[in-house]
Amino acid sequence: MTEQVRDTEALIRDQIAKHAVLLYMKGTPQFPQCGFSARAVEALSQIGRPFAYVNILENQDIRTILPKIANWPTFPQLWINGELIGGSDIILEMFQKGELKSLVEQYSAAPEA
Repeated sequence: MTEQVRDTEALIRDQIAKHAVLLYMKGTPQFPQCGFSARAVEALSQIGRPFAYVNILENQDIRTILPKIANWPTFPQLWINGELIGGSDIILEMFQKGELKSLVEQYSAAPEA
């Protein structure tokens, strides 16, 4: 394993540990670069709680290494409280059932009034 791979793995693990609700996506919430990322952002945004994101298009190493760490081949990837929740289909299914809202609210602070 190269030093660069170790550094990238450490960066990913640090990001996941620091952010209770983290979306690895293509693009940004303001400008998603794929339909799956756009749908994931839309579901999370409707919950109304803050979430962190990483634009994987800006970091090829994360884009390459995260699927190996997560054992999940595609993006977006939603992580909550250090655990992979899943991709776009799972995010939307959980959102429609109301499960995503309660999970996000459990780990993400309410916005300041």
